[in-house]
This record gives sequence, structure tokens and C-alpha cells, in this order.
Amino acid sequence: MQEISLGHIEKLIVHFVGNKNNSDGVRFSNILSEFGEVKEDIQSLIKKSFKFDELFQFYFEPSLELNPTFQFISSIFNDETSFIEHSQNSARYLYDKSNHPQIKGGELSFVFLSNCVVNGETTDAIALIKSETKDTFLKFNTVPNGYSLNSVKGINIKKIDKGCLIFNTQKENGYVVAAIDNTNKNLEAQYWKDEFLHIRSINDEYNQTNNFLGITKQFLTKELPEDISKSEQIDLLNRSVEYFKANESFSKDDFEETVLGDNNIIESFRNFDEEYREEHDIELSDNFSISPKAVKKQARAFKRVLKLDENFDIYIKGNKELIEKGIDENGRKFYKIYYDKEK
Repeated sequence: MQEISLGHIEKLIVHFVGNKNNSDGVRFSNILSEFGEVKEDIQSLIKKSFKFDELFQFYFEPSLELNPTFQFISSIFNDETSFIEHSQNSARYLYDKSNHPQIKGGELSFVFLSNCVVNGETTDAIALIKSETKDTFLKFNTVPNGYSLNSVKGINIKKIDKGCLIFNTQKENGYVVAAIDNTNKNLEAQYWKDEFLHIRSINDEYNQTNNFLGITKQFLTKELPEDISKSEQIDLLNRSVEYFKANESFSKDDFEETVLGDNNIIESFRNFDEEYREEHDIELSDNFSISPKAVKKQARAFKRVLKLDENFDIYIKGNKELIEKGIDENGRKFYKIYYDKEK
């Protein structure tokens, strides 16, 4: 897991990037922006917004060197005097990629930070923040004998719409990048990470854990044999999560034997796993250290509720031996539940 702390803001510049589909255009700044009065607010916004559980790196096919955003950022790190020039180049490139009807125009801020620390290494970083959503604030003005009010539109200093934070380390691998995208999450509008930045997850323990649990969930919810009951499916989901919570390291063979058990299910899972990795271009080891943070994130997506018509929802936490499924003499389906005491 990466150990990261942020440094201090040294310079900042803001450009406006519109929607190319609407011919909104781009408005460039030619000078650095004054930010002294709001420095602490911007510093706090960056520190609170970026999380370092899942990290990314620039990439491009067939070569990383062909990634335009990677090149702009590299040029700035190599020569800080090119900060304005290459921030403008980045804004122009972002505009070229902003051609989906759902993409909102907004201000693109480039922030240069010094004295950041990544795994004990002191380095610089560049934050890109795109502000798409404007909030309305009430402003109180002092007047004789009282106050007047008027509304002011601006960005919320507690939330970033879209952003990335690039640390000047591991350049040969595409740098270390943190990323945020809180708007336009539908597939058609994933232009920020995929089209503009061209980033992918770093293949660390967080990514390995997250991906394998994601594959497991897809298999157990969509690909199990039809003769597996819903309660058995939920039991397998529970056991999968518990395996990752109970162990510090993962072994695919041990997981299959301990959690899946049945040879037919194991064979079906292996086929699905192989096809899924190939289809989604996922590289996974069969043995890796487990990331507790990835387990916590994925566990929320493992549904453990058995829904029966519109009348009952049964939350199943464990031991499938305490629930039985059957059909009575009138053809009505039922579940029988065993327990020791009510709570």
C-alpha cells in the first residue's frame, strides 16, 4: 500500500473548457491565478477529496509516450516554466474530448504542489480539478439598521466534480495518479479517466483484491447452475466475503476448495474467471496479499437478502444449515428457519 502525504500549493492557473459538441469553446488564462486569500480552502479541498486506496497510472496503446496528457504533465515536471503553456495544451486537449452531449463545461484548474511524500520520497505533484457544478450561496451584506441578502454562484469547497492528482514518481510506469469522477458516471460520459487522462489501475494488492471479489460476485449472482437455490447462492456470497476478511493472503486453490467446495461449481467458476479476465483485459495473480480496504468496499455490493414475492425479505448472514427450502402438499413454496433465541 502506498504511503502518501500532500505538500503545499506553489502555483495555480484556471482555464474554462466548454462542451465541444455545443461549440462552447475554450477560454485560456495567460497568467497565473491569484489564490492567496483562498489557499487554505483549496489545500483543504484537495486533501479531503483525494483518496489513495485505489491508485492509477497513465497508459496508452501502443506506447505510453503517445499519451498526450502524460506528455503535458511530464513537460511541466521537467521544466516548471512551461506550467502555463502545457496547462493550456491540456485544456485544449480536454476540449477535444468533451464532445458527448452530457458533458458539462466548467473551469479547469491546474495546481502545482511541492514537498509531497510518496513512500518516503519527497516529490512534486500536479492536481487537475474540473468544476462542473455550481452551487448557490446566500451572501449577507451589512446595511444601515440591518442586513440585505443576495445570491452568489460558485463551486462547493467540500467536493470536487472531476480531478486527478499526479505525483512525480515512477514516471517509467506512468506516474502515480489518484483520480476522482463524481459526475456523468454513465458509460457514455466516462471521458475524464478514459479519453482525457488514459489511466488504469495500478496492479497492487488493492486492485487484485477488488478485481477478484468483483469477478466472484459476477459469477455467484449471474452464472451459478440453475439448480443452486437463492439461499445457497447467498451462502456462497457470505463465505466469499468472510474468506477475504479472515485471511491476510489469497490463494485461488484454497479459495475454491474452502468457499466453493463443489467440483462442478469450481469448474464452472474457472471457466467464467478465465473468460472474464480475457474479455475485460484484467491481469490477476492466483496468490496475492489481501487489501482490507478493498474487501470493505466490495462487501457492500454483496447482497445478502432473500426476497420472497412482495411479502418478505430475509437477511442471511451465515450457516446455510439453519434454513431449509421446500414445497407443501398444496404446492406452496416455503423456507423453514431454525434459531436458538430471538434478539
